Amino acid sequence: MAPHASPTTAGSLEHPELLEDVPGHVIPILEREFEDFATEAGRFVRGELAEDEFIKFRLRQGVYGQRQPGVQMVRVKLPMGGVSADQLDAFAAVIERYVPLRKGHITTRQNIQMHNVPLAQVEAALRRLGRAGLSSREGCGNTVRNVTGDPRAGTLPDELFDITPYAGAYVRYFVRHPTTQMMPRKIKTAFSATDADEVVTQIHDIAFTPRLRDGVRGVEMRVGGGTSIMPRLAPVLYEFVELDSGTYLKLTEAVLRIFDRQDFLRANRARARIKVLVDKIGIDALRALVEQELEGEWVEQRDFNPEPLLLSYDEQAHAPGLPAQAGSPGDDGPEFERFSASNVRRQRQAGFCTVEVKVPRGDLEPVQLRGLAALMRELTGPCARTTARQNLVLRWVREESLYDVWRGLKRIGLGAAGADEITDVVSCPGTDSCKLGITSSMGLNRALSQRLEQMAISDPLTRRIHVKMSGCPNGCSQHHLAGIGFYGASIKVGERTIPAYIPHIGGSYENGAMRFGERLKARLPARRVPDAVERWVRFYEDERAAGEPFDAFALRVGPQAFEQRVTDLVMPVQFSADNVEQFVDWSRDRPFQVERGEGECAV
Repeated sequence: MAPHASPTTAGSLEHPELLEDVPGHVIPILEREFEDFATEAGRFVRGELAEDEFIKFRLRQGVYGQRQPGVQMVRVKLPMGGVSADQLDAFAAVIERYVPLRKGHITTRQNIQMHNVPLAQVEAALRRLGRAGLSSREGCGNTVRNVTGDPRAGTLPDELFDITPYAGAYVRYFVRHPTTQMMPRKIKTAFSATDADEVVTQIHDIAFTPRLRDGVRGVEMRVGGGTSIMPRLAPVLYEFVELDSGTYLKLTEAVLRIFDRQDFLRANRARARIKVLVDKIGIDALRALVEQELEGEWVEQRDFNPEPLLLSYDEQAHAPGLPAQAGSPGDDGPEFERFSASNVRRQRQAGFCTVEVKVPRGDLEPVQLRGLAALMRELTGPCARTTARQNLVLRWVREESLYDVWRGLKRIGLGAAGADEITDVVSCPGTDSCKLGITSSMGLNRALSQRLEQMAISDPLTRRIHVKMSGCPNGCSQHHLAGIGFYGASIKVGERTIPAYIPHIGGSYENGAMRFGERLKARLPARRVPDAVERWVRFYEDERAAGEPFDAFALRVGPQAFEQRVTDLVMPVQFSADNVEQFVDWSRDRPFQVERGEGECAV
């Protein structure tokens, strides 16, 4: 018997109305898990359950502790980023009732997080989300986390086939799987749609890229990537693994079983990622272990046939028809053309486009969630997808409807051009909520975005620079891959402390060519980061070769050239009435202090 709950078994027993086979309705909803959460939370509040045991339990339910006492972050998994109009409405309703910050946050793993939810209200919030087919199951903890995928999969001109159905089967196979509940550490998985690799598969624990061999659908399988303090690009475990036979599920389970038995990793959970195992024994040795694992009796006890688990919804069949009446640009024509040039891509299906919605800092308010839902019902396909760059992609938009979609987005404050460009800055929540955060990365995001907008950058090559910042070295913003990236740190000045950032320069992930940025020997006070970025951008524009992209320029001139241009900005700061703001972090109103708690990522 297979150890997974398929949507035709566990899910159908309790919520048959949630079995619609579309992205966003991937993980079966189990009523008993809500009841279990209420029971365990009650036991914890009454002192009948130890805190460490309760933490492990709630993490598997996607509920994460914050630096603020008594409140939680709820992380809802959106496999491949898929979300329907009804689900956006459900997010809006839950945020209005249970989330004091009145916003949802799109993460770099295509989840939507909600912060500051009181523990006593978490169960009710989870139930309301569950009624819309939304699940937080294994959104946290040492589990298989949200499975990311190209938000345009199924629409790209150069894809071999749509990887979405197989990614959906992967999610359904491993959610609630007995092997994946208490591994040494979390597993992050990505499915690319093409070799352009929009979801940066090479920094994932396990990753797949489509391949065809003699007409047979398969994937290249990589294992052992990661960022944080040990950035690694995942090496290839197998060049070709069949999909329709379920071999990709079998090989993945073999890898996870091997990983789960590595007790040496459990001794130091902070360094317990699968990349450490690959570093220690090498990819060839891991492959030999996998082949040996496949000789075990467990293989005969499994059903690897992916067909019952495939996400096989035909989006094209549910695409909108031609609009009865379509709007057209007037005086706003240049603005609409700029939006179209940066945010719109033609699908391989004639007459249709995808529209990437630029979501500042990944934050969406209830009115915006409902506005997006209304637009989707009227003018797009049935499902949108979040992106790894904290945006949202509307799919199956008729070319004739592009202007009306843009006007609708403008009405809810989401009509800005520049998606996935230099002004589309990516950041983690930082000290807004994370126990491990050192600096206010969201505050810096806001300040730096404003500076970049003020610079009125029009050069196409400069616009291609990606800017990312993390509030600590762990790299949730994927700052290692940015053209200009930062992670939070501090500078000690006598008895006071200044919020600061360590820069990385020259990272890249375009067209499948990934390169980690070079860490500079500089520690910039947080308030001086916008000045540094402006100098580096102008340096690039002034001295690059013809047609030279930023990452190639950075590699050619070297890190010292960037360090030299901010020498005065990294000079020590002495506290005085004239520079007191240097000792206050962005979006804060009191002197900076490093206040790090014990994070739950490695619990």
